[in-house]
Amino acid sequence: MFISPIDTSALDAGALTTNKNGSSSSTSTDPAAMQDRFLKLLVAQLNNQDPMNPLDNAQMTTQMAQINTVTGLQTLNLSMQTMAEQFSTMQQIQGISLIGRSVLVEGNRLALDDGKQGQGRFVLDNAAAQVKVDIVTPGGVLVDSLELGALEKGRQQFDWDASQYQGNPAELRFQVTASTQGQPVVATPLMQSKVMATGSNAGALTLTLESGETVNYAQVGGVI
Repeated sequence: MFISPIDTSALDAGALTTNKNGSSSSTSTDPAAMQDRFLKLLVAQLNNQDPMNPLDNAQMTTQMAQINTVTGLQTLNLSMQTMAEQFSTMQQIQGISLIGRSVLVEGNRLALDDGKQGQGRFVLDNAAAQVKVDIVTPGGVLVDSLELGALEKGRQQFDWDASQYQGNPAELRFQVTASTQGQPVVATPLMQSKVMATGSNAGALTLTLESGETVNYAQVGGVI
């Protein structure tokens, strides 16, 4: 009777074994155990093959290549899983070290020093010949304007005397307008906020800020 080539898909699926106490364990992710099962299947096939139609060298080579591919992928998967776990641990340690420190994330709220000095930051995509900052209320009412002149590409900052404002300066926002030769230059506002706690979302580190917002670590533009 002719025995068909070994189906190595069974090796990928793994097998559960049960001991006398009724507990079970899986060896599906153990490359050595997979190779052992493959060799047992191969020996059984050789012992039961049709003498008139034996397994030829090409079939043997193909099946050996299949088991090497399967075990190689399993080893790679285990290595990648270990690296991912180590990376996640490093992220959590890094996040804990940020608690109590201030970070920069995208936003247009002013940072205040004792309620008297306001400060804002922004990033210019390109150098700008004219840069203006408007200080506004949440409703968009203009409070003050600052002419910053020409600025280079990259992160910039400005200071504003908040003591002149009669209301609550913590509610104020800022808007940046930049241009060169009449063409607008993209300006991304950054706000400063203290990190109060850390967490994780879909494997990514998250930061809970003093403002109550939760942002991904990838959104942090700098640490102060």
